[in-house]
Amino acid sequence: MMNVERKKVRPTSFRLGSVCVTGGAANTLDQEDILRAVGRHARRDWGEVCEADWERNDQSVEEGFRLLSVYRSRSGVRFWVITEADRSVTTVLLPEEY
Repeated sequence: MMNVERKKVRPTSFRLGSVCVTGGAANTLDQEDILRAVGRHARRDWGEVCEADWERNDQSVEEGFRLLSVYRSRSGVRFWVITEADRSVTTVLLPEEY
């Protein structure tokens, strides 16, 4: 069962940097799915990561490490949003593009 605390909307507390979308993600995902996921990521809603990774992301915001979120498009395609540790870039990609 999902912890209620995880669902709380939090203000953005880190920079996204430049937002980039890989070719595979751009060809597979709807723009609305991408925008919605980046917005959730910015609000620290990490999507479908496990509890340990959720907590690691929360800690990484404070300590300046890389952030990884996992989402599904409305058509069921699983994709990732990654913000680099230096906060220079956030990338939307398909797992197989990693």
